Amino acid sequence: MGANELSMQLWRERELLEFLLFKLEEQRLLLGAGSMRWIHYATREVEQVLEQLRTSGLGRDVEVAAVAADWGVPEATTLSELIAAAPTDAWREVFTEHRAALTTRMSEVAQLRDSSEAYLRAAVRAVEETLAGLAASTGEYTTQGERAREDTARLVDTEM
Repeated sequence: MGANELSMQLWRERELLEFLLFKLEEQRLLLGAGSMRWIHYATREVEQVLEQLRTSGLGRDVEVAAVAADWGVPEATTLSELIAAAPTDAWREVFTEHRAALTTRMSEVAQLRDSSEAYLRAAVRAVEETLAGLAASTGEYTTQGERAREDTARLVDTEM
């Protein structure tokens, strides 16, 4: 029975990783489009999925320990070690497939995370450059050549 529960737990983690990929892609698209208005929602959703993955990881550890005890290997074993100790080719194949899928999804998550970080760095640079430009003098001088205003705050009339 333990191996079945572990397999189901691994399926759940695969689904959560797929959902994380979706949320990271959504976040990356918002960043790429410059839609900073919604980015905090996307970030919160990514954090929620990451929390679910942490919880799922604890569940996986419990299931691995149970299967390891059934199969006569140390409880603190890895999935790779569990695959090597599998009593049948069927379980070896099932867990090998899970491990390959999880590894692939984690690689995709890392790529999207890196892409999102690059967008965030670019957005921060753009904001810093904009703020630096706002602090620059606008050239408001009196007829005597003296500065007319010391502050940089401006009111713009948008109606003519």
